[in-house]
Amino acid sequence: MNHILTFDIGGTYIKYAVMNTAYEILERGKTETPRESREQLISTLSSIYGKFSDISGIAISMPGIIDTENGYCKMGGSLHYNDDFYLAQALKEKCPVDIVIENDAKCAAMAEASEGSLKDVEDGFVLIFGTMVGGGYIRNHKLVRGKHFSAGEISYILSGSDAPAFEGNIFGNRCSASGLCRMYAEKKQLDVKEVTGRKVFDAVNANDPEAIEVLDRVTREIAVQIFSLQTILDVERFAIGGGISAQPAFTESIRSNLKKLYDECPFTLPKAEITTCMFQNDANLIGALSCFLAACQ
Repeated sequence: MNHILTFDIGGTYIKYAVMNTAYEILERGKTETPRESREQLISTLSSIYGKFSDISGIAISMPGIIDTENGYCKMGGSLHYNDDFYLAQALKEKCPVDIVIENDAKCAAMAEASEGSLKDVEDGFVLIFGTMVGGGYIRNHKLVRGKHFSAGEISYILSGSDAPAFEGNIFGNRCSASGLCRMYAEKKQLDVKEVTGRKVFDAVNANDPEAIEVLDRVTREIAVQIFSLQTILDVERFAIGGGISAQPAFTESIRSNLKKLYDECPFTLPKAEITTCMFQNDANLIGALSCFLAACQ
């Protein structure tokens, strides 16, 4: 049976799994994402590949604007060292198998559209909250990549009135899981390195008023973006993913703030439907395999 080594390269960790073509995870693990250079990244990926003896292909989910057909990372998102990098070609020199790379949120969208929370809709949108905010647009049951491979890249939407101060005002910096942690750390005057998403939601669930205020500020801005995306794209459903989507308070706060927007709006508009991703933390791995199989048929 063919075994595919799948990677989910995140801003903090690289998760990996050996999967078969029936999407079963046979082995899994994770390691810290190199922060310094693409050479370190290639070394890390190839060393994991070297642990297994029966790999027939590699599927990679990663941040940035990705040209899947050419295995080219046009822009690496939070991993700037991947900008302008033919990653698949560089990795194949050390791992001589077929290699397919795709944007991480697009992978999640593929997973949800094929077997998950968007399976029964024609048009949908996936939002993944991690180090930044990833987006994947499904139209007529198919992934939309766009002319420049950047369709769905909502992290880079300017969301503050002080634009163009990009670092502080792009959606991905303000409303990601990392952004939520930074905001809570500032509110509590804590070292941001000590604040995790779990710590923030433990405080929310304990009715800490400052944690609730921070969550409401973040999800209000998320709701504004969903309101705008729904107005433009008119999709049937938005699926919310990423680690913090497992916290019911996160999705419920988005729904609550979105309802307030529709209640405040003087016009009768189609309302965005919100759900959570079915595959949660495995969505990128499953989607990466889906992209691999589609590309190698």
